[in-house]
Formats: sequence, C-alpha cells, structure tokens
Amino acid sequence: MESNAIWNTTIRPGGKWSGTIGRGKLIRFTALEAGANVAIQLYHAGDLTERYNMPDSLKAQYTAHYTRGNVLMSDNGRVLASFVEDSLGWHDPISGYSYREATDAKYGSTNYQVERNEWLRSGQENFAVELVRNGLRPRDMMPVVNLFSKVAVDASGAMQYDVGHCPAGATVTLRTEMDTLLILSNTPNPLDPRTEYPSVPVKVEVLQADPVDDMDYCMNFRGENRRAFENTQQYYTLLGV
Repeated sequence: MESNAIWNTTIRPGGKWSGTIGRGKLIRFTALEAGANVAIQLYHAGDLTERYNMPDSLKAQYTAHYTRGNVLMSDNGRVLASFVEDSLGWHDPISGYSYREATDAKYGSTNYQVERNEWLRSGQENFAVELVRNGLRPRDMMPVVNLFSKVAVDASGAMQYDVGHCPAGATVTLRTEMDTLLILSNTPNPLDPRTEYPSVPVKVEVLQADPVDDMDYCMNFRGENRRAFENTQQYYTLLGV
C-alpha cells in the first residue's frame, strides 16, 4: 500500500487519541518498534449509542481473534469497520484494557504530579478522558480490540500472551464502513508479562478507500458478514447517502 495518506499522526507510548473518521476510509496502524499494543474502541459517529459489539462479532465469525476478512459489527447488526490488510494474522479482542491499580502493581507507582508527561498511563484512564471529550461518560466504556497483540488459550484453558508476536514495522489496516468515532490508547496489553512498560510509538494514517463491491473479501468472509454489510448499506440508502 502506497503512502498516500490524507492525514497521519504518531501516538507516543502511553498516548491516546480520538476522532471521527468518515465512511470509506482506510486506517493504517504501523508499529514503529517491536511489541506494540494499541487498544481501540469504536462508536457510530451519527449515533453514539450504537457501538462495537464484541460478542456478536466473535460468534458470527466463529473466531476468538481478528485478522484480514474479519469485521467489527455494531450492536445494531451493521459493520463499523473491516480488517482489509494485516501483516500479523492475529489481533486480540478478549483481554481488555489496563487499569490504574494493575499498572502500578506491575510497573511501579507513578503519577502526573511527580513525573508529568512521563507518568505511566493506563488504558482505563486514557479511554475515560477521550470518552468525556466526545460527549460520552466512563459508563460508556466498552470492550476493546488490542491491535498487534496475540493472546491464545492453552490446553489448560489459560490465556497466554505471545511476547514475540509483533515485530517492528508490523501493520494492520481497517476500513471504515460507517462514520466512526475511533478512540485509541497506546498502552500495554493487560496480559503482557513484561515488567518494563512496553508500549511503543505507533503511526496512524488515514487514506481514501476504494469503493466496496459485491466481490469484497470482507463481505464474503462469512455469511453473517454479508448480512451486516447489507444492513449497513440499507441504513445509508434510507438516509439518501
């Protein structure tokens, strides 16, 4: 994919970001160092009560991880975004986000008053700030997708984090199928066993996507995907868009 981004930014370790991205855009994430994890939340920008539905997305696609072809469905049965490119083959939808007490316990207690911008942020705090910034509240916190992370379940049923899963330069690209409020936190996966705060810089680029046709890979990846795309198209048809 050529670098023809219409907008880009780099999210520093511990950083956060939110913004509305219109339908029909590509969002490309690039890990600038090894061991990245970016937790994301997605809401329909036109109606913030509609948001990513983790249980429906997983069960409809018979999966416990995301890669190319998978879609992120809303709780109204529509498609918020699709995975159109992926150099890793596995992104974690089940581990959640970090919180203050666990961050202090694992990496040592820090606070803004002493460390200023070098304090170690948690995903929960980052999301709370960006939710309020966009007219929502902490009660609107929801399941996240942890891009760049692999968490598998072993024979005993224990969840195992793959420390070596994400090399420097790894990329994953989402395509927005609806006008989407994206909220992200560049903070460690809560199951990452490393005792040194491992978040790394991640580049985010927004590009124009090609129109989706009837042969689209994501649309045809699962039968439920096609139905969700049809629901999405119906929504915009009735709006006259």
